[in-house]
Amino acid sequence: MTLQTIKSLDGKDEYVLLPIAVYQSLQNEIARALAKPRALAGDASYLPFALEDYVDNPVALARMTAHVTQQELARRLDVTQAYISKVERLEKVTPRLLERVRSALAQNASNAANA
Repeated sequence: MTLQTIKSLDGKDEYVLLPIAVYQSLQNEIARALAKPRALAGDASYLPFALEDYVDNPVALARMTAHVTQQELARRLDVTQAYISKVERLEKVTPRLLERVRSALAQNASNAANA
């Protein structure tokens, strides 16, 4: 299997694209490696990844934090995936819609915990 790489502006390999099956099998090891403070390795410039730093839309942030796909959120709200995608591209989201999303995510999260 050949893995695809993404290069930085200076031409060095910076990212690797993995098949999802490979990522899932290595997910725990990757999480442990990312959780280790790099400062111990002498990299004082390390900052932990914070999703909030990269995702501005509150619907997208809530969905990603809940580990839910757009398709699954759409099913829970009885809307289309395209609608969820459109909402996540908006700069502003109404409080009413955000509450509906949070309610749908919380409801199914509590159902999963009870199962």
